[in-house]
Amino acid sequence: MLEKQKTLASPFKIEGKGLHTGVLTTMTFLPALENHGFKFKRVDLEGEPIIDADVDLVIDTSRGTLLEKDGARIGTIEHALAALVGMDLDNVLIEVNNEEAPIIDGSSKYFVEGIEKAGVVEQDAEREYFEITEKVEMFDEKSGSHIIALPDDKYSLNVMISFPSAVLNNQYATLESIHDFKKEIAECRTFVFVREIEFLLNHNLIKGGDLTNAIVIIDRDMSQEELDRLADLTNHPRVEVKPQGILNNLELHFENECARHKLLDVIGDLALFGKRIKGRIIATKPGHGPNTLFATELKKVWIKKQAQVPQYDLNAAPLLDIGRIQELLPHRYPFLLVDKVLSIVDSEIVGVKNVSINEPFFQGHFPEEPVMPGVLLIEAMAQCGGLLVLSEKEERYSTYFIRVDNVKFRKKVVPGDTLVFRLNLTSPIRRGIANMKGVTYVGDKIVAEGEFMAQIVKKADS
Repeated sequence: MLEKQKTLASPFKIEGKGLHTGVLTTMTFLPALENHGFKFKRVDLEGEPIIDADVDLVIDTSRGTLLEKDGARIGTIEHALAALVGMDLDNVLIEVNNEEAPIIDGSSKYFVEGIEKAGVVEQDAEREYFEITEKVEMFDEKSGSHIIALPDDKYSLNVMISFPSAVLNNQYATLESIHDFKKEIAECRTFVFVREIEFLLNHNLIKGGDLTNAIVIIDRDMSQEELDRLADLTNHPRVEVKPQGILNNLELHFENECARHKLLDVIGDLALFGKRIKGRIIATKPGHGPNTLFATELKKVWIKKQAQVPQYDLNAAPLLDIGRIQELLPHRYPFLLVDKVLSIVDSEIVGVKNVSINEPFFQGHFPEEPVMPGVLLIEAMAQCGGLLVLSEKEERYSTYFIRVDNVKFRKKVVPGDTLVFRLNLTSPIRRGIANMKGVTYVGDKIVAEGEFMAQIVKKADS
């Protein structure tokens, strides 16, 4: 079943201090067009630069995830991104008037509540998933983190954390479906060891932090005098230590809230990969650094997969044979350049042409060195794209290609080559206009590619 992309029904705002910078920030979450993705706009800077939620823009992960593009930065974005993914959104523009997202209570709770009040609407464009079909694995020696992606029919996560601490040693969390994010994960807060707080303060960090931003874990003996000094440093009322080793200023939502928050961070950081994931993520000792490294690995696998030639069975019957192709296309010899169609799945078609020395164009192009003209490669891709559109029509239509862009020829096509075409709709068909991207392969090499715009016209005799 095809799924549609989603955006916000109306805007909403979140305000608060940045955890590390202490700056007061307003984030305005706005509806966005199809295929927009998640983007941040720094409205406080000249030109209002836009920073894509893209793992390629990550510049630091020491205390949160920080993006930078052309000098514009936005940090501590993982909780907001986790909420957007967890609440089933695809396209949102986030206007922000400072360099760090508000920490609020250290969870995604308030972002989720804002999304619920704003509402979510379905868009026309289909949602694109990266389906994990084989194991993707990463081991980060520096942190000891080990992250694996395995095939699954939904987005699910397993996370285990481990610290050299008697209070927080090993802890485990599972999310069987991303649709349970609000109930199982959203309100889980970040955590910090008390030994880290003074270090962070002394290094000019957590300027916006106080004891309500995080679960504070006490794993060493501390006098009440030390606790009082800690409270004073963070402008908080005096606190005591609970028997389970946390400060008494808050109650845990879950016994394994720390592991659940790490799972939240994984979702937020992997959102920087830029594609919806259909698979199971298993993360041991995750952190922002390893998470974003794994997002980079997923992106590499995605790019490689997109470049792979479609696989087909020479013995399988075609989805559309030459007889059916001639019913759909008006072209005839010597200008019919698609021999068969192997598959049509969602918005993608795969077709084939066998190039013979008997092609009439080889008589003049060139007699001593036969090479298929590039313009005919474009025409062949366009015809295959036309079949993608026309195969779904019950009445008789024609396609007229009205624009071709970004064409590249990468390798000669010669007699004996088998051309495999793959064309995808790049946006929904609107008002009879179809936009496509086409790639042509010979073996495992790309020989040509381009972008096409076609007008779909109903035939007068229909």
